[in-house]
Amino acid sequence: MSVAEEFRTRSFEDVRRALLDHDEIALIDVREEDPHARSHPLFAANLSLSKLELEAPVRLPRLTVPVVVFDAGEGFAERAARRLGELGYTNVALLEGGLQGWRDAGGELFQDVNVPSKAFGELVESERHTPSLEAPQVQAMLDREADVVVLDARRFDEYQTMNIPGSISVPGAELVLRARQLAPDPATRIIVNCAGRTRSIIGAQSLINAGVPNPVAALRNGTIGWTLAGQALAHGSSRRFDPSIDDQARLAAATAARAVADRAQVGRTSRDEARRWAGEAVRTVYRFDVRTPEEYEAGHVPGFRNASGGQLVQETDMFAPVRGARVILADNDGVRANMSASWLAQMNVEVYVVDGLAVADFSEQGSAPAARYAPTPPTADEITPAELATLLQSTGTVVLDFTTSATYVKRHIPGAWYAVRALLGEAVRKLPDARRYVLTCGSSLLARFAAPELAALTGKPVQVLSGGTNAWIEAGLPVESGESRLASPRIDRYRRPYEGTDNPREAMNAYLEWEYGLVAQLARDGTHGFRVI
Repeated sequence: MSVAEEFRTRSFEDVRRALLDHDEIALIDVREEDPHARSHPLFAANLSLSKLELEAPVRLPRLTVPVVVFDAGEGFAERAARRLGELGYTNVALLEGGLQGWRDAGGELFQDVNVPSKAFGELVESERHTPSLEAPQVQAMLDREADVVVLDARRFDEYQTMNIPGSISVPGAELVLRARQLAPDPATRIIVNCAGRTRSIIGAQSLINAGVPNPVAALRNGTIGWTLAGQALAHGSSRRFDPSIDDQARLAAATAARAVADRAQVGRTSRDEARRWAGEAVRTVYRFDVRTPEEYEAGHVPGFRNASGGQLVQETDMFAPVRGARVILADNDGVRANMSASWLAQMNVEVYVVDGLAVADFSEQGSAPAARYAPTPPTADEITPAELATLLQSTGTVVLDFTTSATYVKRHIPGAWYAVRALLGEAVRKLPDARRYVLTCGSSLLARFAAPELAALTGKPVQVLSGGTNAWIEAGLPVESGESRLASPRIDRYRRPYEGTDNPREAMNAYLEWEYGLVAQLARDGTHGFRVI
């Protein structure tokens, strides 16, 4: 049976119509992240063929959701469509002509990652004229010890990598909740920064929308702008907001956040209605707890996954890739859910906040619940770290590592080869002769899915390292670092120009120019439905 006979196709015009009509659709780019970041439609979410079994049940939680998959002619889309069918998805189609078909039909193509959120941030700045300050202006304020506080709206781990000297880590959704306590004097200037532009803009505008009395500005171009100005960043900082907050500040923030959500026409729901919606088969429903990971693990509403509000707004395509889906947010203070929802609503997302939650509702502890349709990993012949260490003392055993390339470069089992699962056929040709293969990744979960594929390719015995490389390290066995054995290219992750300070200045400047052009690209694309209050 040919691919055309096995799968139906959906045209550019059909997909565009679904986006404009706000029908449910998941437009999925099944390539690795680096090629995805180089060219894709605006609302194409990246869900690589390599990790489909792990990510699809979480990111596509309804088996009957309309899914349209594509690649750039590599053959990944057909493989992904078959695999989605094996996972139980019943409404899968191929994008007619793939990426080239989209281009040929006149479809706009975008670069980078999390583009809908970044484009929306640029639209917000253009329409609201969000105040901003250049890096030298902020440096001068800090040098003269002016009455100013710099709040870093990124995740804490990003903040620790590099930050404005003296700044405080306050991830985006926390800003409205914490600002009055961090800057109790209304005369104190608040400056919000991120690595580039989006979270600075959205963070500063959040404070303005919520009526915080202080003068507020975004740090223009974030740490990129700081670096391009020749100003030194700090590294390894640990200044975080105080998690405790007084009742008066919480009430003021909650009142303001509810008013902003009402202006944005955010929907309201209850715990029981949200649970009933999630159980229905007719709509895709995402339920997110938008508090910090620490709060989530200490206790959350059953069925809700953690998506800290700032990151949910920044990475909407990652957390909720089904356009037209219903998104439900929860918190325990009435601030973070309402502020996050206010932005999602402006991004043309059907979003609701759960009202009336009590302490007893946050009864589930620990990490996120298992996905409803998560597949059972294939059975595998397992080998312990100690047994593998013995085998490696002689020749004939080849270890293949399917972790992320960044993790592999940082540390891996001595002699192990790095491979991208979707490129396994090409990778095998670069490996030395082997009598047996041992597969690993961080936990060996992905390795278990790859094992039968490698066995079919080679006809050789394949084992899986029990507990993965994490178990190897916990056993006190040696590791090495570096890129010495790459059986696949490092295309699993796009290197962001705003990460680190060692990127070429040309790349940083090009990234900023790209962001400045996003509003015009949005207009040419015409499918977004964004509105700015």
